[in-house]
Amino acid sequence: MFDKPESRPDFPALEEEILKLWESGDIFKRSVRGDKDFVFYDGPPFATGTPHYGHLLAGTLKDVVPRYWAMRGYKVERRFGWDTHGLPVEMEIEKKLELNGPDDVRAYGIDNYNEACRSIVLRYTDLWRQTVTRLGRWVDFDNDYKTMDPSFMESVWWVFKELWDKGLIYEGYKVMPYSWRLGTPLSNFESNMDYRKVQDPAVTVGLPVVGDENTILLAWTTTPWTLPSNMALCVGASITYVKAQLEEGGPVYVVAEALKDSILGEDATVVATCTGADLVGLAYVPLWDTFMDAKEEGAFRVVADDYVSTDSGTGIVHQAPAFGEDDARVCQREGIPMRDATDMEGRFTDVFPLVEGQFVKDADKTIIRNLKESGRLFKQATIDHDYPFCWRSGTPLIYKAISTWFVNVTKIREQMVANNEQTNWVPDYVGERRFHNWLGDARDWAISRNRFWGTPMPIWRCEECETTEIIGSIAELEAKCGEKVDDLHKHFVDNHTWTCAACAGPMKRVPEVLDCWFESGSMPYAQNHYPFENKELVEQNLPADFIAEGLDQTRGWFYTLLVLSTALFDRPAFKNVIVNGLILAEDGRKMSKSLKNYPDPNTVINEHGADALRAYLINSPVVRAEPMRFTESGVRDVVRSVVLPLWNAYSFFATYAAVDKWTPPVNTTPVAERSLMDRWIISMAQSLVRDVNVEMEAYRLYNVIPRVLGFIDHLTNWYIRRSRRRFWHNEDSADKQHAFETLYEVLCLFSRLLAPILPFMADILYQRLEAGKRAGAEDSVHLEAFPLADESLVNEDLEAVMAVMREVVTLGRNLREQNRIPVKQPLPGIKVAATGGSAGMRAALTDVVQEELNVKTVTWIDDPSELVNLSVKANFKVLGRLLGPKMKPVANAIGQLGAADIAALQAGETLTIEGESIALEHVMIVQESRGDGAVASSGDITVELDTNISHELKLEGLAREVISKVQGARKDAGLQVEDRIRLSLQSESELLSEAIAAHSGLIAAEVLATELGDVSAEAVQTKAGGEPLEIALTVA
Repeated sequence: MFDKPESRPDFPALEEEILKLWESGDIFKRSVRGDKDFVFYDGPPFATGTPHYGHLLAGTLKDVVPRYWAMRGYKVERRFGWDTHGLPVEMEIEKKLELNGPDDVRAYGIDNYNEACRSIVLRYTDLWRQTVTRLGRWVDFDNDYKTMDPSFMESVWWVFKELWDKGLIYEGYKVMPYSWRLGTPLSNFESNMDYRKVQDPAVTVGLPVVGDENTILLAWTTTPWTLPSNMALCVGASITYVKAQLEEGGPVYVVAEALKDSILGEDATVVATCTGADLVGLAYVPLWDTFMDAKEEGAFRVVADDYVSTDSGTGIVHQAPAFGEDDARVCQREGIPMRDATDMEGRFTDVFPLVEGQFVKDADKTIIRNLKESGRLFKQATIDHDYPFCWRSGTPLIYKAISTWFVNVTKIREQMVANNEQTNWVPDYVGERRFHNWLGDARDWAISRNRFWGTPMPIWRCEECETTEIIGSIAELEAKCGEKVDDLHKHFVDNHTWTCAACAGPMKRVPEVLDCWFESGSMPYAQNHYPFENKELVEQNLPADFIAEGLDQTRGWFYTLLVLSTALFDRPAFKNVIVNGLILAEDGRKMSKSLKNYPDPNTVINEHGADALRAYLINSPVVRAEPMRFTESGVRDVVRSVVLPLWNAYSFFATYAAVDKWTPPVNTTPVAERSLMDRWIISMAQSLVRDVNVEMEAYRLYNVIPRVLGFIDHLTNWYIRRSRRRFWHNEDSADKQHAFETLYEVLCLFSRLLAPILPFMADILYQRLEAGKRAGAEDSVHLEAFPLADESLVNEDLEAVMAVMREVVTLGRNLREQNRIPVKQPLPGIKVAATGGSAGMRAALTDVVQEELNVKTVTWIDDPSELVNLSVKANFKVLGRLLGPKMKPVANAIGQLGAADIAALQAGETLTIEGESIALEHVMIVQESRGDGAVASSGDITVELDTNISHELKLEGLAREVISKVQGARKDAGLQVEDRIRLSLQSESELLSEAIAAHSGLIAAEVLATELGDVSAEAVQTKAGGEPLEIALTVA
């Protein structure tokens, strides 16, 4: 029934076979079944590039959770989506067509430009499908959604009109983050996506007071290019200012008192002080006469506002309302006009001839030089600071006043906060702190873009009387214009006009398109063409059960989903969300195609297998929203530590099952009748099933993956290793049958448990253990039900005692290594002081410690003080920096602590010593053995190993060395594990010969020798325990 497995598995090739099985059996489609819906939203990636590790990580999370709930009996539809509009597409086309900004686009022709964008947006879809499928992710590419589809765009129009009707859309002239390269404003969260460390000029300029030109107001700025548009100076009304001279009879400079020394120097003479309120109303001489007309409208005077501080600068803030949000607010309040010397592409116009045609940042040097020549430059320096860059063009942003359409987020902010509290964020701090804080300070969302390839804003406005109409559907547009509408893109709908009902003027669409984040946020409705189709489906399934994306989406997709779901339905958009961290290159830098600082994902998958990559990604800090450095060696380690050991566990079972022709019995042996080791691994498996279900239902994958993968160690390094001899027995004993049953049942159970996480390996196990072999078996493990725990098989006492045993074994082995005593050398005994589990269970499992540590006796002791004397001393490295001068008296008091206090610290309690709180991490516990043995401790476990070796024990140790050498000779001879042999052992060493003679029975049993004597075979020369040994063997 079971075939002997290949000895050198090619995991990528085995995965390819499973892919063929899934495809030929239509397994994914068949798995989408169930009476209850589990709703999953898949955030749409841009299809203009190839998938990277960030996509593969998120894709794995988006696969693990839906697979789990599908196996739990839910119907989980998974539609892939494509973000086909927006700046990423436009930037690529501009580069391809050698266009440089909006003016070039208009000259090229918006229709030609948009069709060029359309032609490339799906260029990499086949590669995406290939990579995502090879990763093992199940998602429906055939029924995908695209943001450029008319049905999707029509739903986006509906969303916009609903917000308009609710009074949540308005047009405003505000200072916005502005990409001069793209000629469009960006939203506040987009401006936070790419900050870089830059060096900018920092200049202090002098502005003489009108009527008292010897008194000069000093203002500081890091954006000299904004100075030509200066309209006012702002002070803090309650801030104290000084009037000071650098020399007698010289100019009198006005700066904040707190900044006087840093600006004017300590030697400057203060001639007067005043408050900011005293300075309000003073008129000053502008730096240039460019906008002298603004003086008649109230410009070039001192005003006050609370935002002014003395943290930096001079305490007097230059106001350019065309380029600063606070500047615009203050000047609007004071009735001061706005003037802008730049165009929509960030170049100076002929209004300021000094730098006409120059980009604003490039103009800084010329402006500074001119200020110096005119005597208005007081001080010049540089400043290193973080500055926002355009997330798509990579060019520095400027802040610019511009007419923009907004969603009034502040109006629904409290509802958004309340809805967010209904969402389960994993990890929780992302939602409770990071996202919650972002919502608390959320500002109105700028949703219009002065671009071309996107969903046009559905706003038509009369050119004569400015009557505005919002169109919410294709049918509505067709009724208005009297024409058939097949495409909603700008170069089509801009041609649709009609006559204004109010004045008979022409109704034309406003030129902007919608932010592509508005489209992404509309995805729950637009993917289903809501409300034109699937009305009940969408409304019943909002919020979604689950979404997953990276940490950066807290200010992107997560945010826009919540804004729109709150505005439309006053509901959260999703119930559960897993947030992953950022994957960095091995050198700690951002992964970059140009730097080539990461391996190609497809190469890694083809080399090591998709399961290894999946396990590596999701068993890492990124599932806690923390960053990780990607290394291919890390994937390779997963093959070695996870995939290969699991394969070896299956291979061990299948090899012996094939040899013995074992088949699963119809009636299995009750678990209670099996050995303690069988009952332990079954209990561990059932506990794992219980805990995995609890954690998966809470979406805490960071608690699931380590436990699932850790179970492989329990299975291989403890259960199979401890049970190996039970499978070797020649006779068909009940114990052997129990071992086969137990290992088979555990492997079958584990394949189901593993299925959402490592889908390939799970199905490899299932195909070889169950499919076609067990009545009622499915075609794939992914069509099976996810296991639920059988609590009657969980034995917590047994698990607790076995955990103690394993720790005792670890401590004992460490002591052997420290004393250079190999495990093959028997020792007299070990004494153990431990809690955990019942005394009866400890006694029943004592033989485990005896065998693992190769000791003759195990003695259990209640009180560790019988084995060691404990004392404690202060951890100076930790406490020194905390206590300072109090360190000495506290250290002395710590040294006087008794056994009860030490026990309290070990139990996690905190002691108050000399008024200071002292915990376990503040001290070092010192152990001194009370006997002759070697002592070690871990937690509440203390052991003492007797290292005295008698002559008899020495002989037995040599015999075990001989066994090891014979086993090696068997392997070198190419023998099968079940082959029996005839064996000859010869040695010139009297000691080794004595050992062989004394333990011949043990040697024969361990190496499957039918006889020990003369053998006609070529002898192998080796050494055992440093003594010469000659081995000859042949198959019996």
